[in-house]
Amino acid sequence: MKQDIEKLPAPKLPGARVLLVVSPYYRDVADMMQRGAEAVAAEAEITLDRVFVPGAFEIPGAIKLARKHYDGFVALGCVVRGETSHYDYVCGESARGLMQLSLKGMAIGYGILTVENIEQAEVRADPARGDKGGEALKAALSMIALQRRFAEKPQ
Repeated sequence: MKQDIEKLPAPKLPGARVLLVVSPYYRDVADMMQRGAEAVAAEAEITLDRVFVPGAFEIPGAIKLARKHYDGFVALGCVVRGETSHYDYVCGESARGLMQLSLKGMAIGYGILTVENIEQAEVRADPARGDKGGEALKAALSMIALQRRFAEKPQ
């Protein structure tokens, strides 16, 4: 039976510190995703901080800079397809950068929307509809829980 992540409860990780790295390029979309993440943070009893970067392209670099200060990270941003290939580069390179960090053992929730238009972004970002900010934080929390599980030495 398939379970959607938005229906699963957030893992409770009291004391965990998570950094939202937010690109507010599309401010209304970013604000909705932050609200979704904040609701999940309250449920999970974690400390949630945030920093802002100019665009989605800069998110992986900001996460790398903060890597020693947090248990996990959530990348929040939005890239809307335009008339040039810029969209493809930003989407591909931000995703590649985040995957590289993830493969180095960092707990990262991916909340960068890649959409055709702002209407699609609004539906996905809205906590009452798509709640991609909340889902991205749940993903990061799940990865933090796995880090902790596998960091424990067997008895």
